[in-house]
Amino acid sequence: MSTDTSKVASSNGTTAAVAAPTTRIGKLADWSDARLGLAAAGKKNLRKIFPDHWSFMLGEIALWSFVVLLLSGVFLTLWFKPSMSDVVYQGPYLPLRGVSMSEAYASTLNISFGVRGGLLLRQMHHWAAMLFIAAMMVHMTRVFLTGAHRKPRELNWVIGSVLLILGTIEGFTGYSLPDDLLSGTGVRAADGFIQAIPIVGTYVGFFLFGGEFPGDAIIPRLYTMHVLLIPGILLGLIAAHMLLLVYHKHTQWAGPGRKETNVVGYPMLPVYAAKAGGFFFITFGVTALMGALLSINAVWKFGPYDPTKVTAGAQPDWYMGWPDGALRIMPGWESHFWGTTWSWNIFIPVILMPMLSWVLVTILPFLENWITGDKREHHLLQRPRNAPTRTAFIVSLMTWYAMFWLAGGNDIIAIKLHSSINHITYALRVLVFVGPAIAFFITRRWCIALQRHDNEVLLHGYESGVIMRSAQGGYSEIHKPIGESKAYAITVRDRGAEGAGEADGPTADGKTTLRDRLRTLYYEDDVQKPTLEEYEEAQAHLAHADHAEGHELEGGNGH
Repeated sequence: MSTDTSKVASSNGTTAAVAAPTTRIGKLADWSDARLGLAAAGKKNLRKIFPDHWSFMLGEIALWSFVVLLLSGVFLTLWFKPSMSDVVYQGPYLPLRGVSMSEAYASTLNISFGVRGGLLLRQMHHWAAMLFIAAMMVHMTRVFLTGAHRKPRELNWVIGSVLLILGTIEGFTGYSLPDDLLSGTGVRAADGFIQAIPIVGTYVGFFLFGGEFPGDAIIPRLYTMHVLLIPGILLGLIAAHMLLLVYHKHTQWAGPGRKETNVVGYPMLPVYAAKAGGFFFITFGVTALMGALLSINAVWKFGPYDPTKVTAGAQPDWYMGWPDGALRIMPGWESHFWGTTWSWNIFIPVILMPMLSWVLVTILPFLENWITGDKREHHLLQRPRNAPTRTAFIVSLMTWYAMFWLAGGNDIIAIKLHSSINHITYALRVLVFVGPAIAFFITRRWCIALQRHDNEVLLHGYESGVIMRSAQGGYSEIHKPIGESKAYAITVRDRGAEGAGEADGPTADGKTTLRDRLRTLYYEDDVQKPTLEEYEEAQAHLAHADHAEGHELEGGNGH
């Protein structure tokens, strides 16, 4: 058989020539790559592996809801007029015709009733904002519960924390733009909160509003923040968040073949990109259904803002509910120094407490790292039960948040339950302190009990439902060994403090350091996983019992 040598390169040790592209797209790609060098980087990153688990979708909900916010927000900016100039409304909404209002409120009514699809996009925008903040909160809770905030992802946690606070501020600025009676009440409240800052509050409020409240500059300034400043920062932080995610590799749940040094999953293209794209359309579709079927922020019902009026039962969006609840149950404490009034009943619940709470959430990875002394990199996730103190702490924070959030609706609760609002307020004042402590204790004991159950299942197997009768007439249930995957998930964890850093040891005067005391409390009562000898002995026993069961069943003596 002869060989065709006409197509064999005769380069004599040099690289074989590559055929030039013949199509227009190919030529464009070749031209771009020659100048930008994207082919090598794109090939590497587009084949990057991502693990697959439903809990990872929580972060994607936040990402895609932000994309919906951008798309719907661009549409709304085409018709919204951020002006506080007075106009007389002559639009299609008959009940408000001839009423004097700001141009911002008139343009909001025009978007709702005069622009095709305007009301749908307005409501989608508002629902997407709600979803964006909720998804970020749930996503951060999942990250902390599973230990995904540990080294080397502390910086990404800080970025997520900044995204959360900026998303909240962005939601408030957007909520205030329509200049209706409800949103105007919120702006009026914000002015009061700012002025409650000791010494400088009145100056800050005067500067922000461009004079005395309400002035004529607050809506344009909030609009600039809402459509330009904060979204630009959010886009930059989200990009940094995603780049760090790719650089550090995605965390994964423990399982056979999964180690701290690898990632088991699907490549970016085509699998993960297709799934992510499909999930975007699901998020968009759900948001569109909510915008079409569930009315939200019906500004035409409230009328234009009037500083002399306030809406009855005015409440902010849900993510601002917990500072509002703290404000409602805070005692009326005030102090007077050097001719100034310090309104602790406003400053503490609305200014100081949210700031300290945000700082605490931001430093959580560094605080935990300082207590445990753990300097290793972690790419495998922990089950919440295997970190009882951490899990109990986050549940106590959630309970604390929930108590304040309930307090934000103490008037509604009193009406619905036909109870005294004073009694509800007093009860919530107690529960914001007692509730988190109870939640911490119960959650920690629950996690420890689950650890004991895991050890029991690992060593003695699961209940098979097969009942055996012994020669003496006694009955017992046969236990079967669990599968390899489940056994791996149970055993791939550290042995308490032994898996972390070294302790400080006693001080020069023989006392225990604060860090060591916190470290002891952190790992106190943790149930350690069985040793290799205990596991092998238990497996041998289970194998022997399984063999004996087979003989019994073959002999017809077992049922």
